[in-house]
This record gives sequence, C-alpha cells and structure tokens, in this order.
Amino acid sequence: MIFSDKDIKKALKDGLIKIKPKPSYKSQLGSCSVDLRLGKKFRIFNHSKFPYIDPRKKDLASDITEEVMASAKQPFILQPGDFALATTMEWFSLPDNLLARLEGRSSLGRLGIVVHSTASIFEPGWRGVVVMELGNLGRMPVALYPGMRVCALTFEELSSDVETPYYKKKSAKYVDQTEPVESKIGEDK
Repeated sequence: MIFSDKDIKKALKDGLIKIKPKPSYKSQLGSCSVDLRLGKKFRIFNHSKFPYIDPRKKDLASDITEEVMASAKQPFILQPGDFALATTMEWFSLPDNLLARLEGRSSLGRLGIVVHSTASIFEPGWRGVVVMELGNLGRMPVALYPGMRVCALTFEELSSDVETPYYKKKSAKYVDQTEPVESKIGEDK
C-alpha cells in the first residue's frame, strides 16, 4: 500500500517517518509523496585523469571524484551527458516496516535531468540523506540551485517488519550518509 498525503502527515506526526528539517506541507507535500530539496554538495568525476574506473580497486573511488559546492548565487551547472552525485537538504529515517522510493520531478525531467540511475529504493531501517545520481540527458546545460525541489519520496508499507533493517545489515555501506559519498562497490566480496 502506498501512503496518501494523509498517511504521510500522520506518519510524520507520530514519528514513524522522520524528516529533518520538517517538510513544508504547503510546498513539499504531494497527493502521495514528499518533495525533497537539493543540497549544496556535489561529487563530480575527474574523467580526464583516469582511463577507466576499476570497481575492484577500493582506493580508486575517492581519487576519481572530487566534491564541489554550489550556492544560491553560484548554481551547479550540469552539462549535457554529464553525471554527478548530489544530496538532498533533508535527512530521513524509516521504520522496519516501510520502504521509500525515490522519484524524479517531471518539471526537471522535461529539461533532461534524471535524479537516479538505479538507486530508487530505500530499505526499511534507512537513515541518512538521499544521494542522487544526477544525469543530464538533454542537449543544453542546466543550472541546479541548492534548495530547489529536485525529487520526491513515496512510502510503501510492508506486510510485516523486516528481520534485518538496513542499519543492522553487515553489508550496508551507506548508513547515516550525510554527503555525496562515492561508490563503495570495491567493498563487495
């Protein structure tokens, strides 16, 4: 079952879903989703320094990317065909019986901006900010401003609590993330 706006309000009020800072119902609450706003930290790839990415090299991930900051006066410009990691301003957590799905906003999609490549599900027990996989599929650069509504979360109830919530998984690599952390695929066995 997908939560309606009434269900989302109740879950936030009861502390079942936690979002900090608290979202504005007037500007961020949809009929069945909550819009999240773009943060100011981005992680970009230094694609001219390395011939390729080797996912098995644990130390390479931090070498091939660098963090950049945007501001209201200096937006992040996402070039055509480019890819960057970015965070939301909001931190959120889920109980052991809810999952969240990340969705892009149609208004940005119509400019060619996608907000996730594959990572659209936040498992029960998730805690942290959303790290988006931003891409520009269009032919023109697009300015992205911190604070703009960039994505939405929908919430779905599971039939029961999970046995192992995300924050208790030994394989969980992104628990309590607060910035656009690069891929940790090198930690896979």
